[in-house]
Amino acid sequence: MASKVEEIKYDSVELEDITIAYSWCRSRRRTLGITVCKDKSVAVRVPLRTATKEVRAFVTNRVEWVLKVWKKLDKRQTPQQQGYVRGAVFMYQGEAFRLEFTKGPRRSVQLHDDLLILTSPEIPSEETVRKMITHWYRTQAIEIVKARSIECHKMMQAEGVPLPPITIRAMKTRWGSYSYATKRIALSLNLIKMPPACLDYVIIHELCHIKVRHHGPDFWQMVSCYCPNYLADRNLLKQYA
Repeated sequence: MASKVEEIKYDSVELEDITIAYSWCRSRRRTLGITVCKDKSVAVRVPLRTATKEVRAFVTNRVEWVLKVWKKLDKRQTPQQQGYVRGAVFMYQGEAFRLEFTKGPRRSVQLHDDLLILTSPEIPSEETVRKMITHWYRTQAIEIVKARSIECHKMMQAEGVPLPPITIRAMKTRWGSYSYATKRIALSLNLIKMPPACLDYVIIHELCHIKVRHHGPDFWQMVSCYCPNYLADRNLLKQYA
C-alpha cells in the first residue's frame, strides 16, 4: 500500500546571510529526512504529525551540511544540454517526466503517470522532438498562465492595478518583466517547468511593479501581502537562473 503523502509545501530558513529554500511534505515515516538534489534543490520529508516549526528547526540545524553538499555540486562538470532522446528527463510544474515514444497517426505530446509521451507516425529526429516539446510547453504555458494571472489579479483587487496583456517568451536571464512603455508583462517560458507557486510569485511580482517601480522595502512589503512565501519561491528560482 502506497504511503500517504500530503501536499508539497515550500519554505526557507535564514542563518546570518545564508538563505536555504526547500520543499517539504509529511509522509508515513518515523524520522525527519533531508535530501539535496543534483540541481541543488532541497527536499524534506517528515512524519505526519510534525509541526512546521519543527521542520524549520530541522533544516536550520542542517544548513552547514547543505552548504557542504552545494560546494560538492558546484565542483561537478557542467551539465549537458537538454537531450531529446528516449529516456531524457523534462520538468513540468516542478515534477520530472521521462520521455517515451509511441507510434500513432498524429503527432502529439501528452503526460501519463511519470512519462512525457510523444506520439508520431514516424521515428522523429531530435530536432522534431525539440520543436514538438517546445510547442507543447508553450501551449501549456499559455493556458496555465492565463488561469493563474486571473487568480493572482483577483487577490490584488484592493491595489486597483489592471491585468495587462501577458506574453510568454524564451527568456534566458529573467523570469519576468513589466514594461512601462507597452504596459505588458513578459514571462519566461521556463516558468512552466517550475513549481506552480513560483509562477504565482513571478506574476504577483510583476503586477506589484505596476504600482512600485523599485525593489525597495515598500515593494517587498506589497509582494509579501499576496505571496507570503515569496522568499522561498525567489530563492528556488535563483537556483535555476
